[in-house]
Amino acid sequence: MAMRKNVNIHTHSSRIFSDKKWIIPFFTSLLVSITLILASFSGVYSPNLDDDASFQSQFDVGKVDDPEERTGYYVEDEMRRSLGDSVNSKNEPPRFAYLISGTKGDSQRILRVLQAVYHPRNQYILHMDFEAPPKERLDLTMSVKNDPTFHEVENVRVMDKSNLVTYKGPTMIACTLQAIAILLKESLNWDWFINLSASDYPLMTQDDMLHVFSNLSRNLNFIEHMQMVAGWKLSQRARPIIVDPGLYLSKKSDLAMTTQRRSLPTAFKLYTGSAWVVVTRSFVEYCIWGWDNFPRTILMYFTNFISSPESYFHTVICNNDEFRSTAIGHDLHYIAWDNPPKQHPRILSMKDFDQMVRSGAVFARKFGRNDPVLDKIDQELLGRTHRFAPGAWCVGYTSNGTDPCSIRGNYLDFKPGPGAARLQELMNKLLSGEFRSKQCSSSR
Repeated sequence: MAMRKNVNIHTHSSRIFSDKKWIIPFFTSLLVSITLILASFSGVYSPNLDDDASFQSQFDVGKVDDPEERTGYYVEDEMRRSLGDSVNSKNEPPRFAYLISGTKGDSQRILRVLQAVYHPRNQYILHMDFEAPPKERLDLTMSVKNDPTFHEVENVRVMDKSNLVTYKGPTMIACTLQAIAILLKESLNWDWFINLSASDYPLMTQDDMLHVFSNLSRNLNFIEHMQMVAGWKLSQRARPIIVDPGLYLSKKSDLAMTTQRRSLPTAFKLYTGSAWVVVTRSFVEYCIWGWDNFPRTILMYFTNFISSPESYFHTVICNNDEFRSTAIGHDLHYIAWDNPPKQHPRILSMKDFDQMVRSGAVFARKFGRNDPVLDKIDQELLGRTHRFAPGAWCVGYTSNGTDPCSIRGNYLDFKPGPGAARLQELMNKLLSGEFRSKQCSSSR
């Protein structure tokens, strides 16, 4: 056996060296290697070492400190530039993108809110969660489809696939992010994203709002926030671990509590505030694209967090150097909290009307279904007598009870009223140095 093995090895070696096919490739590669070595000594491929700037620009890519010089080196810079190019022209008045959401029994309430905040310049997406029966979702869809204004302008969409949304759970964040993604895909022409529920209602016209926002910087994010540093929110929200049944089941139920408790994160600070926001397109693009992966990291963290809709956007924006200074600590809502312990909004009624108006807020919540105070708001604040709260775009005749918004005029024209003055007064306060100094701070 040993002799046979030696014979086989000898035969195999002889066969390798007797094959002459390897000679030509070997000498060819040897010739190329010698040529490259000689060329390097002659200066063909070497940089000009006398010109330090040239050498740095060609090879020292890792030490680019000037942000302008960074452009083009990194994919994140290219993404930021491409997203920035898609933003609406600053010479035009702004546009808003609305998400209006509801559940079982809310189809007519959603439609009423939509008509009260409608303007042809804006974009709207409606969502009824999976708890609503299919017929009710179909009725809402047909109401939008059969409306002549919505049909012609084509700026109202109903989400076809409903999500099961759990109150205080991460499924609410998932639904909001899905709506934002649809709005980003379908339309380039909007500047701020606004989320409303069927229990919200505006306190001024879109003309009032668009007029005031036309004079604002378009990098301002209106998001009520404060850092979680101590107290019951840390112990009752941040430390417990919950499971949202809406992520796994097809029937709505309460959040499931586990017995485990977690430690607080050290890589980022936790913030909380209102779940209702008015945030910029650039910020929500960052939340969707997440080019540094931070928004996705935060989203995963809040998957098991109580009341995550009141913390997700807040934690993302206050831990990001680019957006932190743009966070204005107000959600532009009027909310009357229960007292104590100020955890749930009180149902608003006629007795709250004067205080709502004095607040200067754009929206208010929560309202009961068909509460008389909504009719008072329509009549005294919105001037709404037909489908929509009227604006300068409504140029039809009002004689014989005709809807003035049945004929549309120039969408760039606004007719601000008393609501614009109230909102401007609120903005003056929010943009003051004293108020802005509290942005993303640990105390308010």
